[in-house]
Amino acid sequence: MRIPSLTLRLSLMFSLAVLSVLLLAGILFKQLSMMHFRLLDQQELSGKAQSAVNILQTVRDRPQFERRLPELRALLSHHPGLVAMIRGPGGELWFAEPAVLPVPAGLLAQPDEDIWEWESEGRFFSGLNTGLELPDSGIRLSIELVLDSTLHQRYLHSLTYWFWIAFFLCALCSAALGWLVARNGLKPVRAVAQVVSSISAQSLSGRVPLDEVPRELQGLAGSFNAMLQRLDDGFVRLSNFSSDIAHELRTPISSLITHTEVVLSRPRDADEYHEALHSNLEELQRMAKMVEQMLFIAKADNALIVPECKPVDMHALVEQLFEYYGLLAEEDSIVLNCTGQGTLMGDASMLRRALSNLLSNAIRHSIQGGTVTVAIATGEQSLEVSVSNAGALISPEHIERLFDRFYRADPARREGQSSHAGLGLAITRSIVQSHGGSLACESSGGCTRFTAFFPQACAVNRS
Repeated sequence: MRIPSLTLRLSLMFSLAVLSVLLLAGILFKQLSMMHFRLLDQQELSGKAQSAVNILQTVRDRPQFERRLPELRALLSHHPGLVAMIRGPGGELWFAEPAVLPVPAGLLAQPDEDIWEWESEGRFFSGLNTGLELPDSGIRLSIELVLDSTLHQRYLHSLTYWFWIAFFLCALCSAALGWLVARNGLKPVRAVAQVVSSISAQSLSGRVPLDEVPRELQGLAGSFNAMLQRLDDGFVRLSNFSSDIAHELRTPISSLITHTEVVLSRPRDADEYHEALHSNLEELQRMAKMVEQMLFIAKADNALIVPECKPVDMHALVEQLFEYYGLLAEEDSIVLNCTGQGTLMGDASMLRRALSNLLSNAIRHSIQGGTVTVAIATGEQSLEVSVSNAGALISPEHIERLFDRFYRADPARREGQSSHAGLGLAITRSIVQSHGGSLACESSGGCTRFTAFFPQACAVNRS
């Protein structure tokens, strides 16, 4: 089923609201008109009835009643459409002006002073009963006044007829006006749609101008702009990643091709071929390691790496790494030092890899005779591991990009000539983030420190 457009739905709701108010106003006006006419009839009948009672209240018998007839006729003759009938004992008709009007018997039984209504032969009537007991005689008279209200009813019928015609015309006008209002009000939405339709993978720089968007849509437009910014950043990172991969693989592949062409340029003995294959193997191993690192980062970015959750003694893990890097540190007389204790719920092999990358960088960039310190600090439900070394400082503009793939702060190592591809810190951050933590770097006062913070869920307090 096709969903109606927003313009159509808004115009229909606008029309429905207008027509509902108009219908309610029409019904209310009709009821008020009916009450008004009924009140006029009641006032007229009550006034005439009271006047008739005032004329007849001194009458004692039928002859005196006959002498008062001219006064009654004078009272009633000034109101066309009014019929007055006075009945004596047993329902005997004593007076009828201008003529006898048949009244339904059920209406005559209504209580005194109550207005009753009926319809006869297309005409509408309102009536009132009033009783009068003649003094000293015990005779009770019944005064029946009937007013022709056909004119009022015809007015109400005509009002209803023209109301429904006006209602139908207003329905058409409100639908057209609602459509115009809705279409004009949705112009900002169409502007947003136009901006969206102009966006592609090659042009993610477009943004919805918030100044031209109504307040109700600014939240949506702001969220959309934020989404575009995230997509733009993602495409930029992907593009840079592809460029970095091509750049990093170009040099070893070119070297392999050139070296192989040189070896094949003329016949050589077995030792020369063996040496050439050994050199090619080193380059291939370096490329294989780079590809493996890139696959690891790609899996981490897509949450495909799920670390184990076992207690890991961080101090013991650091001591094991010190044994491995001890010889490398001794070459430059670097002292390795570990302080603090702590246990972390995580994957021992992944944590060893992360700390190995940090230690390797710290030893490589430390001054000769310096100290590389690994500090383990535990809180109530958290754990921090920091690796610091004394050496050349890292410029602030480089710190923000240290964890990017293939990024190297040393310009001399950016052309693919180093055995380090610039993926170590990116891998370390992915491992820390997979454990729910974060990795930060600060470089000041002659010391560079990398700190990994692991939240409450990973830390284990040791009592």
